[in-house]
Amino acid sequence: MAEDVAEDTDALAAMVRILSPHCRVTRMSDGALIADWRRTRFLGVATADIRKFADEVSEERAEIVTGLIRAGCATARRRQQSDVAIGLWLRGVHLLIRTVGFGRALRLLSLAAPDYARADPAATEDVERLKRAVQSHGRRSWFVNGDCKAEAVTAFVLLRRRGLKAVLHVGVREHPFALHAWTSSAGLCVPDADPRGHAFAPVLSVGGGGQ
Repeated sequence: MAEDVAEDTDALAAMVRILSPHCRVTRMSDGALIADWRRTRFLGVATADIRKFADEVSEERAEIVTGLIRAGCATARRRQQSDVAIGLWLRGVHLLIRTVGFGRALRLLSLAAPDYARADPAATEDVERLKRAVQSHGRRSWFVNGDCKAEAVTAFVLLRRRGLKAVLHVGVREHPFALHAWTSSAGLCVPDADPRGHAFAPVLSVGGGGQ
């Protein structure tokens, strides 16, 4: 009995991670009740359906996820951007920063980076792939030329557009004086937070929706 309760708790936690932030879950004797406070809707989920979330490759689980998305209780995770798309974003962001300045570009982040929509964290391998692509394009392009600001903003926007947690940091080093920007997600930084071993103290951090 105790094992069944633990499994049900883990399965319910897995379901909660994919729900939109305006949804709240109440455990019931025969399942759970999802309350969508934004739309004032309520959705009941049976215990059997909750248990299907323990099997992440189950077709039945996929059907339930699809149902939650259609009901507006969950947000579908967007596909990863292609390598070409990442390069285009990087050059576009770099051009924007050169045109309006870094400070104004940061104020525009809320237009390109939506508010946090998912509770499940970014996968490390996804962030690693994005980091490799961003830095590869940044180093190969004479136009971008390894601009840390463009790389950080590009990573932040692309992660946020997939509904994944990411924080954009701007740091300073006093001796000699220098500024550096990076985005952190899933324990990784794009680009590195301490390039060439130089530590930068964060003075500004931007989270969901450019706030």
